[in-house]
Amino acid sequence: MSNRLFFPLALAAWALTAGGCALKPEPMTDDQTSSFAADKLGRVVADNEPVSRPIDLYEAIARALKYNLDQRVELMQQALRERELELSTYQGLPSLVLNSGYTGRDRVNASSSESVLTGAQSLVPSTSQDRNMGVADATLSWNILDFGLSYVRARQAADQVLAQAEMRRKVLNRVVEDVRTAYWRAITSERMMARLRTLEHRAQNAMANSRELFEAKQTSPVEALTYQRELVEIKREAQRIEGELALARGQLASLMNLPPGSKFRLVAQNVGAAPGLPSGSGRQLVMIALQNRPEMREIAYKVRVNERETDAALLEMLPGFNVFLGANVDSNSYLYNQHWVGWGAKASWNLLKVFQHPAKQQVVDAQAKLLDERALAITMAVMTQVHASRVRYTHARREFATSAQYLDVQRRLLGQIRASQQTDRLGEQTLIREEMNTLVAEVKRDIAFASLQNAYANVYASLGLDAYPPVSIDETSVAGLASALRKTWVARGSFKQIRVRPGLDAVAKAEGEPGAAPAAVASLARPATSDAATSDAAKPEAATPDAAKLGLAAAAPTAVWDGDLFAAASPASASRD
Repeated sequence: MSNRLFFPLALAAWALTAGGCALKPEPMTDDQTSSFAADKLGRVVADNEPVSRPIDLYEAIARALKYNLDQRVELMQQALRERELELSTYQGLPSLVLNSGYTGRDRVNASSSESVLTGAQSLVPSTSQDRNMGVADATLSWNILDFGLSYVRARQAADQVLAQAEMRRKVLNRVVEDVRTAYWRAITSERMMARLRTLEHRAQNAMANSRELFEAKQTSPVEALTYQRELVEIKREAQRIEGELALARGQLASLMNLPPGSKFRLVAQNVGAAPGLPSGSGRQLVMIALQNRPEMREIAYKVRVNERETDAALLEMLPGFNVFLGANVDSNSYLYNQHWVGWGAKASWNLLKVFQHPAKQQVVDAQAKLLDERALAITMAVMTQVHASRVRYTHARREFATSAQYLDVQRRLLGQIRASQQTDRLGEQTLIREEMNTLVAEVKRDIAFASLQNAYANVYASLGLDAYPPVSIDETSVAGLASALRKTWVARGSFKQIRVRPGLDAVAKAEGEPGAAPAAVASLARPATSDAATSDAAKPEAATPDAAKLGLAAAAPTAVWDGDLFAAASPASASRD
């Protein structure tokens, strides 16, 4: 090689090597981090519909379903899996490769020949190649083995899409549970916070008056201190409740993806009757839960993915067969044909794959056993959760009934004290104490109702029944989604029996028989994959004729369970208590 070419090439190689070795981590600057943070802060609530009216329970749930960032992450995960599935469908297609190149040299590529018998030169130096040449080709090739393997991988990717959809269902149902609890606690906070602070101030005055009476020796020390202790105890309880409720609005705003401190009004709601639940035998409900719970369905899809891994391992062991067809162009002027079409076929077999197959099959079998054990563990967990949700609901219902009964007694006591109140100062202190007791009782009753609402939603979540209607969440407005949610939950509070899909050993009553569910309720036991997949065919259930009147306080007569698995949690027993 001439010196004029050697030195530039050597210098370029040295520059590339030195540049690669000189790379160092570069942390982001303050301006870059500030810009990144400002961008995310500006976009976190950018797509939300503005709050233009007081928010009721169903609009709060609708906003959470549409804008909650946890479920948006799951939605993006699902979209990613769908794009991966779409990409995997292209893996089995033939490949069409275009190549082009150029070669050059400073001297002619010439050669001579030598006789292998005599060693004498048999051909003078000659060449059959230009000093500068350009080549190009377009080759279409298809590996039959890769096509079969890509088909198996695509089916696995399809199952992963469905598994991710189940995980999104789980997040959405959890969000609905949290919204129901946060909403009722926020309602209680709005209604009671000002009264709590007012009575706390009155308690301070009452304690000061009690001390004055004690110092004036108008009451005994024991009576005065006992009274002050009661006031402090009530004040402490009021402060504890206030601390519990103080974050309720913030939690609700976060679930609806509203900035902390956002100003919004909630629809004033009165505490209603305890919501009713569907009836059914323990085996029926457990089977419904095992069919519909996202965790069980995710494991089922993973089992299917693992089963197809056996097919993939077998295909990898087989010999590959590749066919190709290509058009070629060569600018070498010594060639007689500078354009030609070539074709062929080639078989290849990696024999090491044959020896690797037993080890791969052992991995697949071990994975299958792991998934089976995990499915059994989840089955037991689901059974326990179905039972525990009923126990929790029954306990919450009893707590709510006791809180309501206590409040009723306390209100009647307060009325009696007001009617018989004397003009002396100690009578005023007694009235303040009982007013504080009444307010605390009201707050505890409301908190018990919020817990009951959460337990009510948890029962349906334990059964794997979606807490949202089968509509496209992203394509439906907040108002439309809230309307569909209202119809769904009113329907759930009024039917008597969940219909079990065909194939179970315990089948619910047919329509038209006493206690049978309306036709619209059948969809409640049908699992959803993604809202986009069901938006066209599925529609929310129709509301009952009295839906407008029922509102949030809608409640059906309490269903009676068969006893079976849930005898300890029977609502009938709760009503007897």
